[in-house]
Amino acid sequence: MEFGVLGPLCVRVNGETAAPSAPKLRNVLTMLLVHTGQVVPAPSLVRELWDGDPPVSGLATLQTYVLNLRKMFSAVTGLTAGEVSRDILVTRAGGYLLATEAGVLDLHRYRRLVAAGREALSRGDDAAGVRDLNEALLLWRGPALVDVPVGRVLESRRQQLEESRLAAFECLVDVQLRLGLYREVLAELAALTVENPLYEGLHGQYMWALHLSGRRAQALQVFHRLRVALVAHLGLEPSPRVQRLHQAVLNADLDFEPRFVGRVPVAAPASVFGRGRAY
Repeated sequence: MEFGVLGPLCVRVNGETAAPSAPKLRNVLTMLLVHTGQVVPAPSLVRELWDGDPPVSGLATLQTYVLNLRKMFSAVTGLTAGEVSRDILVTRAGGYLLATEAGVLDLHRYRRLVAAGREALSRGDDAAGVRDLNEALLLWRGPALVDVPVGRVLESRRQQLEESRLAAFECLVDVQLRLGLYREVLAELAALTVENPLYEGLHGQYMWALHLSGRRAQALQVFHRLRVALVAHLGLEPSPRVQRLHQAVLNADLDFEPRFVGRVPVAAPASVFGRGRAY
């Protein structure tokens, strides 16, 4: 089986999609997927499903959802109910676990590729770094968990994934700018700066790419737009790093060497249920 959370929830078996349509089932399955290999406590699932205000029958209803997911897995894999309970969706003391052997998850592949890209860049292999980061970002099919009803835990995971995506893209663009590929990044930077009006790193990269492309006036407009957004929403001026970049554009300085943030998280934080391994 193949699972996807980097965009709409996806379950695919032999090319056929099999994701559940019921919102609560999608929520439970996603909670298990983003904690693959970890026991997700039943009370945590109940809180996620009903936002801290579960019905009296909450635990019994959760058991029904798990049973329905097992039936789905049995139908798409041809395994018996007992085999699914033993090898795929496993009951553990106090909760449930989706076995790591159950299938391939796009999130795992994404994190491996980002880690490989960072490692390649750290040893000076820009070509391999660009290849791996590009491949990682191509796994995204839209906003993370876009069609899954989320509670507090999944909303936290969704935000972490989106931050990771932006950081990976920022790292990739940093390399592309160093390699002189500034025109190639303009279109995506234009879209991402509109979608993320307070993200200084992307705005700085967009300014510099425009400046290198001979579009100095537009670069200054990007700085002005960022400054207006920061002051209006946070009461803050742009960081010294972005202000130095702004000064370089004002001075038509093409020799300035901006230092963009290139750190990309490669592992998830510890489980919210304790010191579990990264998903």
